[in-house]
Amino acid sequence: MTLPRSAPPPSATAPRRAAPPGACDTHVHILGGTSDGHLSPDRVEDPAEGWSYGDYLSAYRAQMAALGIERTVVVQSTLYGTDNTLTARAIDDLGRDCARGIGLVTDDATDGDLDHLSTAGFEGVRLNYVHGGVLSWDGVEAMAPRLADYGLHVQMLLMAHRHLEPLAPRIAAMPVPVVLDHIAWPDVTAGLEEPGFRCLLSLMEQGKVWVKLSGLYRHCAAPFDAVDGHVAALLEANPLRCLWGSDWPQIMLNGAARAEPGALLDAFDRVCPNDDVRQAVLVDNPERLYGF
Repeated sequence: MTLPRSAPPPSATAPRRAAPPGACDTHVHILGGTSDGHLSPDRVEDPAEGWSYGDYLSAYRAQMAALGIERTVVVQSTLYGTDNTLTARAIDDLGRDCARGIGLVTDDATDGDLDHLSTAGFEGVRLNYVHGGVLSWDGVEAMAPRLADYGLHVQMLLMAHRHLEPLAPRIAAMPVPVVLDHIAWPDVTAGLEEPGFRCLLSLMEQGKVWVKLSGLYRHCAAPFDAVDGHVAALLEANPLRCLWGSDWPQIMLNGAARAEPGALLDAFDRVCPNDDVRQAVLVDNPERLYGF
């Protein structure tokens, strides 16, 4: 079966205001050509045609420079399943002083698997409730004490309006940090009083969860102002638990329009209340969570 291909990464774009020194893009994927990594047989698309690992890495370095980003977190793509080799390679090539990783493992991951991730520069494992994946909630919950032993946390993609209320007590009880991708993918059309989003704000206020201010383009088109209220509410609930990410190079779009990373940083700046919060979200919070 011929699979669709990701579009090639766009040319690097700059924001109106560069990120501050030490800023971190906490959500990117580094891909490669068919000979650069073991693609998962369960993937739903292929990397861009004619693009090698070196091409992706060079393009992302250019994007970092354009944004003023000095640190990054490479999230293992589902296109490669649990073979974290390419992500580990990207961590090393970008440099252990400025790059960290989030890996994929199965429910039956061994201590050896977790130790390998920890020593390779990974800071957590990802659970995908939206697209499905290799790790289940029950599996990661059972694994959590061992994750804590290896200094790993849980990164999770869910939909706040569908998943968060029943999971909230269990998330709050986790012995490791829980980071939610893409503003916890709320139903933006339901407004700020939607019960799942209110539950998210409560977890934020209690310091029980971290949220990435990423993936805005999956909710609305540029300039992404339709989600301003949700981003502002998260920043108000707990600015010390918010992170920023570009989701570069924005794969598996499912009909969404790709966004310029510079415009995504502009969207955050439009809502960010002051420079102290900007410094926290872009520099201090990721430094604390990822151990830079």
